[in-house]
Amino acid sequence: MDNKKAILVIGAGDATGGAIARRFAREGYIACVTRRHADKLEPLVNQIIAEGGQAHGFGSDARKEDQMIELVNQIESTIAPIEVAVFNIGANVQFSITDTTARVYSKVWEMACFAGFLMGRETARVMLPRERGTIIFTGATASLRGRANYAAFAGAKHGLRALAQSMARELWPKGIHVAHPIIDGAIDTEFIRETFPQRYALKDQDGIVDPESIAEAYWQIHQQPRNAWTHETELRPWMEAW
Repeated sequence: MDNKKAILVIGAGDATGGAIARRFAREGYIACVTRRHADKLEPLVNQIIAEGGQAHGFGSDARKEDQMIELVNQIESTIAPIEVAVFNIGANVQFSITDTTARVYSKVWEMACFAGFLMGRETARVMLPRERGTIIFTGATASLRGRANYAAFAGAKHGLRALAQSMARELWPKGIHVAHPIIDGAIDTEFIRETFPQRYALKDQDGIVDPESIAEAYWQIHQQPRNAWTHETELRPWMEAW
């Protein structure tokens, strides 16, 4: 395992998470990607390998403490040290406050906030003895402000932002770079294409965020010298109203 290094991407979907994994794989990182169902990762893993990289797919539920502990330990013991960890679970749902059930609110918080805590804690544990590493939590517009019908999502993303800030203040002096990029805008995904076709039509004008551009920003964050680390940065298309 000498000189080998891994990136762990929690929530490696077909867009942002996959683009991040591919970007780091091009730099020699072994991409360890996770979703709840491992079979959905096969296209991504095969693509990384076809491009000359190394990748492993894991089916795991990021909300389960025992599964997160096992995942991190398995990667560390059988693949490579985790140099970069990215938490990229979305959980974006829309409900009126009176239609938001306790189950929905709890599930969104577990997916978008609690799972981030589990990943952050476990990856920090293995990075601390080495005194190096990067932990990135993907934020959203909802990380900064609430919006009608998004109480569950905004609550979870606010919590994730607070987690990232707390971890940064604790871990930066110990050599671990914790960052919280905020993606403020629609991303080029199948969900946006099907749900918001008018918004998706702005793609030709660079009006929605390209996952490859997000991945490049994450790579640059990881490359920063510690005398000029970024904690929070905002990525948005030029036409986004903000």
